[in-house]
Amino acid sequence: MEAVVIIFFCVSILLYFLLGGADFGAGIVELLTSRKNLSKTRKTMYHAIGPVWEANHMWLIIAVVILFVGFPSIYSAMSVYLHIPLAIMLIGIIARGTAFVFRHYDAVKDRMQQTYNRIFVYSSFITPLFLGIIAGSVISRHIDTGARNFADAYIWGWLNGFSISVGLFTVALCGFLAAIYLIGEADDAADRQRFIRKAKQMNLAAVASGCIVFVFAEQDGVPLRSWIFENPVGLSAITAATLSLVVLWYLLLRGKTRVLRILAGFQVTMILVAISYAHFPYFLRLKNGQDLSLYEHMAPEKTIQTLGVALLAGSLLILPFLGYLFYSFQRSAEDDGTA
Repeated sequence: MEAVVIIFFCVSILLYFLLGGADFGAGIVELLTSRKNLSKTRKTMYHAIGPVWEANHMWLIIAVVILFVGFPSIYSAMSVYLHIPLAIMLIGIIARGTAFVFRHYDAVKDRMQQTYNRIFVYSSFITPLFLGIIAGSVISRHIDTGARNFADAYIWGWLNGFSISVGLFTVALCGFLAAIYLIGEADDAADRQRFIRKAKQMNLAAVASGCIVFVFAEQDGVPLRSWIFENPVGLSAITAATLSLVVLWYLLLRGKTRVLRILAGFQVTMILVAISYAHFPYFLRLKNGQDLSLYEHMAPEKTIQTLGVALLAGSLLILPFLGYLFYSFQRSAEDDGTA
């Protein structure tokens, strides 16, 4: 059951990035859209994520529950030493969801609509930024469990160049995924071309911010280069992601929507594999060198067995209904487009 729990944990993180990240990216695309095209962008975005955006957070919930139940030592360390960025990220999720609902269902259309719009787009930027900052913090060895003052213990572990650069890289990837997904939701050729341009811009931003991540990794002593380029799996994954870039740009010109979505998801998956594989199973790398491994800091065997059975049973119950939710919504969107 150990492998089952770890697989569910890794897949949940991946799916949250691919699906929830794209939802955050929709707000980033809106933030970068000119006033002239805002109403069309909002309409397309709402039809794309309206009924299903909340369902994507189930992957984050699953990952957190697995971490809490299956790996309590890692959960405890993260919730203590990264409580500030975690709190900001959670506030961003709540603020974004609240603004998304109120700006569509508020019975009174007044100046508050502008407030809802601002909260939505800025929280859509802040949330993936801090998600990336947390991701950068857990692998950077900046977290100091032996710190004797507040700043060393709770600030500098995440407020550093490498973690912030990973946060910006995450923002760019989320915006890229959203722009790619929105191409297929556009009603006309002009809207489609606008999202294609956004996808190109966000892809270039992802490449540029990815280079910045490498710069700060070298500066901060994070062995990112060796993880990726001196490991066969990491090298293969980053090579596949790079080669797919050429195909992706070609498909952007051709407007192959479904293939684009698959390729964008594949590209992001390969990037995550390239970064994560070399230091697996070490999930939380600490400044004192006492890295926390998923295998060595696992809950007792009976707990893991119960958790594994619950995950398997839950997936059999939930995944078919989740698939039907996406299918029915996609079908209704297609019916609206042909009406």
